Amino acid sequence: MIVFNPEKDAELFLAEMDREIYSFNKNSRHRLTVARGYSLIRDEDGNLKTISEWKYEADEALYQNKRKGGRQGGLNMKKLNLTQKGDKVFPKSDKVDHKKVTFHNRYGITLAADMYTPKGAEGKLPAIAVSGPFGAVKEQSSGLYAQKMAELGFLTIAFDPSYTGESGGTPRYVASPDINTEDFCAAVDFLSVQENVDPERIGIIGICGWGGMAINAAAIDTRIKATAAMTMYDMTRVTANGYFDSEDSEQARFERRKALNTQRTEDYKNGAYALAGGVVDPLPEDAPQFVKDYYAYYKTPRGYHPRSLNSNGGWNVTSSLSFLNMPILQYSSEIRSAVLLVHGEKAHSRYFSETAYSKLTGDNKELLIIPGANHTDLYDQMDVIPFKKLKAFFEEYLK
Repeated sequence: MIVFNPEKDAELFLAEMDREIYSFNKNSRHRLTVARGYSLIRDEDGNLKTISEWKYEADEALYQNKRKGGRQGGLNMKKLNLTQKGDKVFPKSDKVDHKKVTFHNRYGITLAADMYTPKGAEGKLPAIAVSGPFGAVKEQSSGLYAQKMAELGFLTIAFDPSYTGESGGTPRYVASPDINTEDFCAAVDFLSVQENVDPERIGIIGICGWGGMAINAAAIDTRIKATAAMTMYDMTRVTANGYFDSEDSEQARFERRKALNTQRTEDYKNGAYALAGGVVDPLPEDAPQFVKDYYAYYKTPRGYHPRSLNSNGGWNVTSSLSFLNMPILQYSSEIRSAVLLVHGEKAHSRYFSETAYSKLTGDNKELLIIPGANHTDLYDQMDVIPFKKLKAFFEEYLK
């Protein structure tokens, strides 16, 4: 292989190379074939760079990472293209300051977040990281929670989990019980080093499927002093057992594994990942009530967002594989910090919170059932979400 710069005397170089090839083939019993190519590579911004320039930039980045990190393994956080327009599905509050921030998790994925700070706040504040629901983005329910908790005196961030929303990670639209638990821990990393945050007073809020991830994070991360799981799902349980544990059998799981692994082969052949689809649309007349509730949030102006998986194409089909094999909450009984579970009385998912609560130990654990509320009421209904309770809970355990 011969590598050259086509922008410098390319025609003369090619002519000379042709003569050399002709001369060699004429006088040798072995035939020489040369495949010609360009050494210029286009970067993500569309700029042409030579291999030498790419190598110089890589070496420089490696040097800077080592210098900043003080050791091999320093991380150069990927720059994200974050929108600056106000595209939240909830009204902006004039009681808080807002800005976009980014941070990275332990797997090198850059996460995007909205930070909300009480206006006029001084000194080091208690902080809360918020994420969820499963398949939503920070412009939806988690942002609403974060903004309201900031009004109540906490510095908060609402973040997009890895592979979704404005956060990094490829392929897109993948969930992972490990990586998504790590996302919460990474949020704690970020909050811990903010000048206006008290690192000893950090809590988390997980909504829907991220309620289960939040409890899982509390089981591993002793820096988390208080956890609220709102209308939680245990995504590993529902994936492995079906809704209401109706498919809890080895044969049912085998068939699910078989179908998902068949899809893996197809995805590899096609060079792309098939999507499972978001909330069903159009909505069937005989859809279960909880599906109608999801539709009413994700598919209408109430909660629709163009980056939301549930509002659009959904997760990758094969994203469910790891949830079949890696149950979360295995060590939830060992959580020493405070945990509050909140669920609606009428929610189809209520059994997740009840089971999770039954495994918790200690007098700093609580299950609150909201009379008459369904699963999605706790996404955005301000007269249903018990913000006074949340304020009192976090004030007590983040003091």
